[in-house]
Amino acid sequence: MRLLPALLAGVSLSMSAYAANSDQWTLPVNVKKLDNGLTVIVSEDHTSPTVGVSVVYHVGMRLEPRNRTGFAHLFEHLMFQGTPNAPKGVFDRTITGGGGQNNGSTRPDFTNYIETAPVSSLEPILWLEADRMKTLDFNPATLKNQQDVVKEEIRVNVKNQPYGGFNWIDISKLAFNKWENNHDGYGSFEDLEGASLDDVRGFHRDYYGPNNAVLAIAGDVTPAQGFALAQKYFGGIARRATPKATDFTEGPNTQEKRIEQSDALAQVPAVAAAWKVPARGSADQAPMAVLSELLAGSDASLFYQGMVKGREIALNISGGFGLTGPFEYDGPTLFTVTGLYKPNSSADAMLAAMDEEIAKVAKDGVDDATLKRVKTSMVADWNNSLENILRRADTLAKLQTLWGDANVVNKVPGWIEGVTSKDIQRVAATYLVKTNRTVIDRKPVAKPAPAAAPQPANKAVTTPAPTEKK
Repeated sequence: MRLLPALLAGVSLSMSAYAANSDQWTLPVNVKKLDNGLTVIVSEDHTSPTVGVSVVYHVGMRLEPRNRTGFAHLFEHLMFQGTPNAPKGVFDRTITGGGGQNNGSTRPDFTNYIETAPVSSLEPILWLEADRMKTLDFNPATLKNQQDVVKEEIRVNVKNQPYGGFNWIDISKLAFNKWENNHDGYGSFEDLEGASLDDVRGFHRDYYGPNNAVLAIAGDVTPAQGFALAQKYFGGIARRATPKATDFTEGPNTQEKRIEQSDALAQVPAVAAAWKVPARGSADQAPMAVLSELLAGSDASLFYQGMVKGREIALNISGGFGLTGPFEYDGPTLFTVTGLYKPNSSADAMLAAMDEEIAKVAKDGVDDATLKRVKTSMVADWNNSLENILRRADTLAKLQTLWGDANVVNKVPGWIEGVTSKDIQRVAATYLVKTNRTVIDRKPVAKPAPAAAPQPANKAVTTPAPTEKK
């Protein structure tokens, strides 16, 4: 993830995207595959003269080379360092000079590159993206510079942060069994320093071909225009062989895993509890998504109300699916709940409170009013995020990459709405069990007691003479 401003520009609500049924917002999704294997998606929206562009490659932390932890993330940085045709700096200047913004990020199952800009900048953006899909400027100075940048990012976001990464890096190391799933995708300094130019060239050759990518364009462009531009700029790039992925599937755990850690920067203790969740495409995926929202999705959730408001043992509580959302993963993933708890409480008390709420749901389900509230909130959040044309393009590209079907964007609301109380009971009883749970108890390092003040000798106290001003 590059240290650039958040890209929330280009918000537009497209009334034309509504179907005849006013209760259902259906995004226009037009898909075409070029002869070289590049999948192109266009979502037309003429509300404003802007576009969002996303190029997603089907490679991430899960597929990076062994002994090169953090390499997919390092490579994401290198993609912004220039090509023989567009030297370092040209990419950013061209887009920001035209009023746009750009960024990129790395996740376990994909790496995405995103831009938003006035529609007049669409062709330069596509030229730049196609140019760096063809090749990069592979040189030692750039590699060394970005190795140092990534190491500094790790220092800032993990090593010098209280609780840094323990609820997504450390918990994954403990919960998963296979290297693809349990290694540190942010990267170790040793592995980052060991990356060579040959590694970089090979990674670009193997994973950054058009047949391993999806291009999505959302905004002020018609499907015909979008497909023609994609053909113009990307059509001449030859497909490249992509290595076959290893088998990184894992089932639920059969025994609880638990460790305690110390944290020199933390002020109060924290606990992270994680459970392996259903595979992508499983009938249990949507119910698990709704259950996660019910338990830990907001201040109205059962965990927040039970532990922060009710028992008053926690200072806060939150839940999520690592670095992704409940519909944006393609391999083993965790539902993780993180909470800071009061020093007079304990991890055991936090876990017992969670277990109590989970047991109630598994036994009794959830009442109609609560279930409706949770599902309505989730559908609203899903639709609201798609109003932003950049997020829309990025979501479409990611869903096409992971599911092989960008139209999943219009199916998710129905999947959520279809979840019943019995579905919630089933997934709670199946997945949120102690044997499938991984726990990290992160405790502050005890601060040394202040040194005692020296005791004055037993002698007469004299008043010091006033100091003269000089």
